[in-house]
Amino acid sequence: MAISSSAPSRLPEHRLLRVCALARSPEELTAHFAIRRSVFVEAQGLFDRDDRDDRDDHATTLHAVGLAGEDVVGAVRLYPLLDDEGIWKGDRLAVLPTERALRLGAMLVRFAVRSAAERGGRRMIAQVQVPNVHFFERLGWSRDGAPAPMLGVEHQPMTIELSRRPGR
Repeated sequence: MAISSSAPSRLPEHRLLRVCALARSPEELTAHFAIRRSVFVEAQGLFDRDDRDDRDDHATTLHAVGLAGEDVVGAVRLYPLLDDEGIWKGDRLAVLPTERALRLGAMLVRFAVRSAAERGGRRMIAQVQVPNVHFFERLGWSRDGAPAPMLGVEHQPMTIELSRRPGR
């Protein structure tokens, strides 16, 4: 399982198929973490060495991948908040730059929302970097409070009711 860096305009026919799924193998999970590291450590500099934390090892945490053919090219993490029944959190949405124009980020967000709803979630929350707020609003999310700094970058709290089935 490799992280792809192919330009979208030169994708082989078999890579045009885009699918989102929970990581199904150790290789997909490794690729999930590598994409997050590529985006949040190397490209954005939000973390020094790695963005992984204790949440990644928790039994209720789900690691989703976006696939282009068999290549993992996107990632998102989601989990229920243990102190708030029915509330799920989505975070660490990361898509390789070569895949962003092909709507894989929106597919991953919708997949996370659907996955949380299927597991009994009522609402999902996220801390979204301010430049990405309109992207989330187009997918049915709403602002939930004032922006605040997180990891040195302004983040907007956002929420979505999981029964709504946004952006279809």
